[in-house]
Amino acid sequence: MSPWRETTYFYSIHTNPTLLLTMMQTATLLFATSLGAASAFTSSDVLRVSSQSQTSSTAVRMSDNAQQKPTSNSELADMAKSLNPAIGYWDPLALADADFWNQGNTATVGFLRQAEIKHGRVAMAAFVGYCVQSNFVFPWANTLAGDAFPGTDLSPEQQWDALPPAARWQIIGVVGLLELWDECGGGDPESVHYMKGGKPGRYPSFQLFRDEVHFILDLYDPFGKNKRMSQEKKDRRLLVEINNGRLAMLGIFGFLSADKIEGSVPGLTGIAIPYDGEVMAPFFADGSFFSTVSASASEAASDIISSASEVAIDAISSTSEVASVVASSL
Repeated sequence: MSPWRETTYFYSIHTNPTLLLTMMQTATLLFATSLGAASAFTSSDVLRVSSQSQTSSTAVRMSDNAQQKPTSNSELADMAKSLNPAIGYWDPLALADADFWNQGNTATVGFLRQAEIKHGRVAMAAFVGYCVQSNFVFPWANTLAGDAFPGTDLSPEQQWDALPPAARWQIIGVVGLLELWDECGGGDPESVHYMKGGKPGRYPSFQLFRDEVHFILDLYDPFGKNKRMSQEKKDRRLLVEINNGRLAMLGIFGFLSADKIEGSVPGLTGIAIPYDGEVMAPFFADGSFFSTVSASASEAASDIISSASEVAIDAISSTSEVASVVASSL
């Protein structure tokens, strides 16, 4: 069975909003119960920060009228020229012609466009967050025990490592719930998935959650100010968002590279704070599951390579001995 078919369970929730709501309520209750000891970035905090940032910047807007997913290379080429006339259309890996999970080229292009828009938004939030964490400390307590947030003498990566494990799980958990809500179309049976003809970049409303649980602002246009905006303006802002997202992806990895590899980013020399941890292992500092799996996988790969090398050496030696015997007999 293909990976895509194994995940059709999640998309079937489109036709059962009650099931989705029950899942969200149960997950929220579990997180609130198990992580109640930590007070770092609850869901309301995340949404409040998101809504404030989106009303002050068009770069992180989640358009409810994102452009319809292109279905041909010519349309992708036109969009590429609009995004960057200097470079234009550039697809060295021929991804525009790919077919992921045997779902067809249209679904593949929708997946890739959604991935770029989503990662661009995450990168923009990460870039702004990095700048804030490097210069500002929240004045309120970080935990119910009254512990303060890590100071600016630590790099953002070190500040993350200094957070209590429960706080980190809480943040990752909330992000996971937001991702689930997006993939399930917010429980709207009329919502169309981005791999099935839907609009890449569109984040669903929290209307079902508001109706059945409690009030919460939408991530995109929480105050309804963009409803009268022309489609032309919305399309232009989407292009701006994609370009800003691409720049932010380069920016945040520039920060991470400067902290991890001294001198790798000349412009940040003398500013970056060296970091000897693992930026790709978010729970590495406390020796939890992720670091254990990473270490185990690395050791296993090393053992396999070592064993393969020994077998190859033995085979070469045996071949050489046979060749010598044959040569001497001749």
